[in-house]
Amino acid sequence: MRAIRRFTVRTVLPEQLAALDELAQNLRWSWHAPTRELFASIDPDLWSDVRGDPVALLAALGSDRLAALAADEGFTGRVRAASDDLHRYLRDPQWYQGQTTTSGGELPQAIAYFSPEFGITSVLPQYSGGLGILAGDHLKSASDMGVPIVGVGLLYGAGYFRQSLTRDAWQVETYPLLDPDGLPLAVLREEDGTPAVISLALPGGRSLHAHVWVAAVGRVPLLLLDSNVPENDDAARKVTDRLYGGGGEHRLQQELLLGVGGVRALRAWSRLTGAPEPEVYHTNEGHAGFLGVERIRELVGSGLSVGEAHEAVRAATVFTTHTPVPAGIDRFPKELVSAYFGGDNTMAGVPVETVLALGAEDYDGGDPTVFNMAVMGLRLGGRANGVSLLHGQVSREMFEGLWPGFDSREVPITSVTNGVHSPTWVAPRLAAVEAERMGLDEITAPEASAGWLDPSKVSDAELWALRGEMRGELVAEAQRRVRKSWRERGASPAELGWVDDVLSPDVLTIGFARRVPTYKRLTLMLRDQERLKALLLHPERPVQLIVAGKSHPADDSGKRLIQQLVRFADDPEVRHRIVFLPNYDIGMAQSLYPGCDVWLNNPLRPLEASGTSGMKSALNGGLNLSIEDGWWAEWYDGENGWGIPTADGVEDADRRDDLEAAALYDLVESQVAPAFYGRSADGVPSRWLELVRHTLATLGPKVQATRMVSEYVHGLYAPAAQAGRVLAADGFAAAKDLAGWKAHVRGSWPQVRVDHVESAGIGEAVQVGDRLTVRAYVSLGPLSPDDVDVQVVHGRVTEADVIDEFTAESLALVESYETGRHAFGGEVGLDTSGPFGYTVRIVPRHQHLASVAELGLVANA
Repeated sequence: MRAIRRFTVRTVLPEQLAALDELAQNLRWSWHAPTRELFASIDPDLWSDVRGDPVALLAALGSDRLAALAADEGFTGRVRAASDDLHRYLRDPQWYQGQTTTSGGELPQAIAYFSPEFGITSVLPQYSGGLGILAGDHLKSASDMGVPIVGVGLLYGAGYFRQSLTRDAWQVETYPLLDPDGLPLAVLREEDGTPAVISLALPGGRSLHAHVWVAAVGRVPLLLLDSNVPENDDAARKVTDRLYGGGGEHRLQQELLLGVGGVRALRAWSRLTGAPEPEVYHTNEGHAGFLGVERIRELVGSGLSVGEAHEAVRAATVFTTHTPVPAGIDRFPKELVSAYFGGDNTMAGVPVETVLALGAEDYDGGDPTVFNMAVMGLRLGGRANGVSLLHGQVSREMFEGLWPGFDSREVPITSVTNGVHSPTWVAPRLAAVEAERMGLDEITAPEASAGWLDPSKVSDAELWALRGEMRGELVAEAQRRVRKSWRERGASPAELGWVDDVLSPDVLTIGFARRVPTYKRLTLMLRDQERLKALLLHPERPVQLIVAGKSHPADDSGKRLIQQLVRFADDPEVRHRIVFLPNYDIGMAQSLYPGCDVWLNNPLRPLEASGTSGMKSALNGGLNLSIEDGWWAEWYDGENGWGIPTADGVEDADRRDDLEAAALYDLVESQVAPAFYGRSADGVPSRWLELVRHTLATLGPKVQATRMVSEYVHGLYAPAAQAGRVLAADGFAAAKDLAGWKAHVRGSWPQVRVDHVESAGIGEAVQVGDRLTVRAYVSLGPLSPDDVDVQVVHGRVTEADVIDEFTAESLALVESYETGRHAFGGEVGLDTSGPFGYTVRIVPRHQHLASVAELGLVANA
């Protein structure tokens, strides 16, 4: 019999234990080991049964147990100490409070961080993969550093799905419903105690309403909008039913609620709590892009024109793209977007044509029938970045159509390489050794310091034993999960005696876990199954593989890859050496990373934007074995793991996979396994541990999310805040000036051209040290010389006369003539030998432009 209503009844704690509720409600416990240990000590078996969920633990305690705890002075003293520690953490100045901008100015008072998913803890399953885990690590590190971020997302009724397998190894999804009252969340309430309601207009006279749930992520509030509220009709209640669920219109409604509703939730949060309004808005991928439209609407309502509001909004917006392929971007039919922003649904003062123009693919190769969320993100983001150096380059090439006439290297998309939150991902036993034997400076210093490189602090024997303990814990956990999976697949206990022999704590362990889109190539390891079997079953140097990953519910090709892998792993000949663990999530990951000796990653280069799982392995002393893509292309140095050679340029996909799989087998057979099993007289693999120490000492500091967040603060947030303040000052005078100037330049640009270029100063035999004199005659139409920058672009040229490596230098105004003609001139020093070339171009110039390419206008000679 099904209940017609479900709710959670919370435990009333004795006064002596009241602080436990605050400790359970603040998600700092998810990365703060002492707080977790406090809860675990209440009832270790129950703690295990509730899978480390403090809220569930407290709810399951009986009144007798609570009374006993309240009478235990030793325990209540620990509770008070933990509460005091949390309050100091929330109150005391941190890294951010001691920072200033590069010019000595003030950093932003508040930064809004929008993301469709947040991976904080498995207790709050609001994530599907790397995007959400990255967002969670961003918030946690911001909290530790005192960065005043407020997160904005959606509260999904079922979160992401739970994965299981059929007997035939086909992925099955189930969606356990989440009760917000049973989660570490609090609803945002008005002063009269009623829930704050966020409302949006929908086509057909309907409305979409949402309540706002607040998760305390340490110092960072995370606002999650929930449409499953009584104010909505049945269809609107389902908008936040599942993460990435439903079809195109359902996804559009989710992204409207996230973007438009998210801004309105921020306004309610500031109004009800007194928190400062954000000065910077960070869009983590394009899903939240409509936040810019809502902010334009707000400013238009205060008296600005759409163009003026656009400039003010753009200046203070940061857009991060995580997508290396166009197919990964949300694109909606233009007519669908029109239905939500046009007709009776038109936003006051913001014509539907303005909205459609933001996401229009009105460039060579674009599709005029669609609305592109990433394109809107770039047009509304004054600053944009990819998530690794290589991904920044890929993104500049992918989106260069938005800036025609510019070389892809000048496309205004920079990069901040992702990082991971080490307190979340480093095994507690390893973290304890680091804390006991080394100082924080030694662990996080950007340069290799004594730390892990000093055997007197942790000997080879100790380090090897520590790695062995973590491997053994993973083997035990994997056996438990394999047994559970087979029971779900229909096997009886009598059939599962073999599970006791699955994996070994003494065998080289390779991990592979991630989402399962095709480009990540889950089954590359199966290209030559006999060769893989030979590696798994090698008599002296065996290898064991632990594999996990979820395929999107609608991706049957991904499900077939899982099925292929699981069928191989089911083979009695190898099933003790390779396992697939269903339902990959944060909880599983936290046991996988410490226990694996090697982390495998073999995407199709360059389709891995960053990929952070290998970073988490490295922080635990694991070595990476990876295609040189994403972050690994940037930081692989030959001593922190192995780079799998790629068959770049081979167009036959099967041939490429065969070549790269063979390279993978070769590395494992000839380098990885011999290093692991090559033991010295004391039974320790000295060479292996050299690689582990080098990884911990040199790669460990680089992969920290603290490094990533500091780069965002100084490289993107501070400049965006400063630009936003400048354009908003004096009644948005600078925004009005910039908007008017841009309109003038765009209207005049067809008359701008380079008429003639003259050069002098060099003879037939050009030598290093010579100086080239350049004079350019240009027509600017109604523009003045102050509106433009006339540049000589010079550098090394290819055989096709393409300037491959270039520098752009401004030429000075020399003389002006009638009808808008001018002469500009200057000198170029020839400092290097080799083939050299130059050209002249004209670009717009204004003190408030973030990039010469911002307008996408250039006149080349």
